[in-house]
Amino acid sequence: MADEFEDIIYSKDDGVAVITLNRPQSMNSFGLKMLSELLAAFTDAKSDREVRVVVLTGAGRGFCSGADVKSFTTSAYQEGLLSAVKQMAQAVEGFEKPYVAAVNGAAVGGGCDIATMADIRIASEKAKFAVNHVRIAGVSIDGGYYFLNRVLGMAKTMELVLTRRFFDAREALAMGYVNQVVAHDDLMQVTMELAKDIAKASQPAIQAAKRLVRRATVQTLDEQLKDVQAAQRELWQTADPLEGTSAVIERRPASFVGE
Repeated sequence: MADEFEDIIYSKDDGVAVITLNRPQSMNSFGLKMLSELLAAFTDAKSDREVRVVVLTGAGRGFCSGADVKSFTTSAYQEGLLSAVKQMAQAVEGFEKPYVAAVNGAAVGGGCDIATMADIRIASEKAKFAVNHVRIAGVSIDGGYYFLNRVLGMAKTMELVLTRRFFDAREALAMGYVNQVVAHDDLMQVTMELAKDIAKASQPAIQAAKRLVRRATVQTLDEQLKDVQAAQRELWQTADPLEGTSAVIERRPASFVGE
């Protein structure tokens, strides 16, 4: 499958699928082809039992500058873009495996949205962000406001959307938008170390935890307790909890089988 892609690079390494947006000449702006390839990569990663974590980054000096506005030439293309970004957002929202964004440079508009969809964001010290769709008389068409509200809350989301301003990696860390800021040359090493560490954990537990954390933002306590208890009962049907507790008692690394 990887050989079929042109606008992305797709590789797998020790349980981690790495997707690299690969249009550096346009700061990795996306069009219909890139979105189609992204969707295919996430679909492959979802079904591949060997893939436990997905990392997304950009080639060159940018992460993603958003939609390629030079392609907005016909209403048919615009409608196609609306459909494609909707499918992409739905695919990421339904993606149960951890998704980590390694933000290597500018993440602007829809590019910022793609980073916001991630479960964890690690930023290079050179990264910068803007939720500036309004600048070109548009709005976030891929659910970006939904995801940003979940990360930052309404007040900060509203400020960033309406002011259209850029904010750098340090401000992003201070506001809680990114989880970590690292030296630019260390970005992929740090990200891959984190991703491979997550990949070593019990995957049924990791996926259940991710699902429960996301649901918690819209649930009552009673609803969350019902879901977490159901999830724990399912986990007890696998071999992983016994292996995890045995490893703690025996002071050794756990070896989870995911079944």
